[in-house]
Amino acid sequence: MPQAKGPRHHNTNPALEGFATYADALEVAAGNRLLFVSGQLGMADDGTVSESFAEQCALAWRNLGRALAAAGMGLGDLVMLRIYLTDAAQLGTMRRIKDETLGELRVASSVLVVAALADPGWQIEIEAVAAKPPG
Repeated sequence: MPQAKGPRHHNTNPALEGFATYADALEVAAGNRLLFVSGQLGMADDGTVSESFAEQCALAWRNLGRALAAAGMGLGDLVMLRIYLTDAAQLGTMRRIKDETLGELRVASSVLVVAALADPGWQIEIEAVAAKPPG
């Protein structure tokens, strides 16, 4: 069986080249392990939620990393993100923390601004898909 290849980027919109962690499309070869991660919140280990958006955002990324690690994967295996925000004014902060977290990794992603999440204190939720060759 041939070794599964890493993701291939297909960028078609030059206007979006400035977004370090964005890809128009990402192609993953058949045969990879896929992991679908439920929405991760900016919640501390004791269940508390900070009023600070930046703290919630950083914790949501940490929690996503933990979910990936539990399956033997890491942030570098991400291929798709869906990020929900309750305040469009926080887009810049979210983008900065996302870019700091992911570095130059490019993934397919969407950001949605919603009226609310399931709890009124939650300000961000991150869903993800990761892919990794078997083995």
